[in-house]
Amino acid sequence: MTLTAVETRILGCLLEKERTTPENYPLSLHALTAACNQSTNREPITSFDEATVERGLDGLREKKLATVIWGAGARVQKYRHNLPDQYTLEPREVAVLTILLLRGPQTPGELRARTERMHPFADGPALDSCLQDLARGDAPLVRQLSAQPGQKEKRWVQLLSGEPAAAEARSPEVAPTFVPAPTDLEVLRNEVASLKSALAELREEFATFRKQFE
Repeated sequence: MTLTAVETRILGCLLEKERTTPENYPLSLHALTAACNQSTNREPITSFDEATVERGLDGLREKKLATVIWGAGARVQKYRHNLPDQYTLEPREVAVLTILLLRGPQTPGELRARTERMHPFADGPALDSCLQDLARGDAPLVRQLSAQPGQKEKRWVQLLSGEPAAAEARSPEVAPTFVPAPTDLEVLRNEVASLKSALAELREEFATFRKQFE
């Protein structure tokens, strides 16, 4: 099982939103598209349309890594990941894997800082132990990359998307757009857009609920 770049981003977003905004999880197609295209906590920045995300979801469903669900009385279908059905992972391991799916290769220091919201590691050795567990076995989920010229720390990469060189060689389906680091105003706008999307879905579900009693 090797994920495409689109599938990689989608799975990372589903894992992240389950932990950070559980009240809005599972995600609608619209909310998931917005999550994929966030200008924060994503590398590279993308501009997927809903059709691209829908195709990616179809691929994840074929790989048994995502499921479409309908809530009671809901008119909008939503999506959740099925990672626990395929892999037995601890919360700390899911947190590390999520960051690697969303941001690509990371140093241990970057991982420890960026997993804080999902699972805080007490110290560096605790994170190292987690990485070693993920790297064990006949089908490891991560591995350490060789140090590159000018880099002080070695980086780690997730292997659900295949070996790094192979993953970079394929993938004409994604045309990532790199942008400067977002300003505070851009971050605020993204958060407002996400809240508006969640509110619209709640209103639609409430309207459907009311019709049952009219």
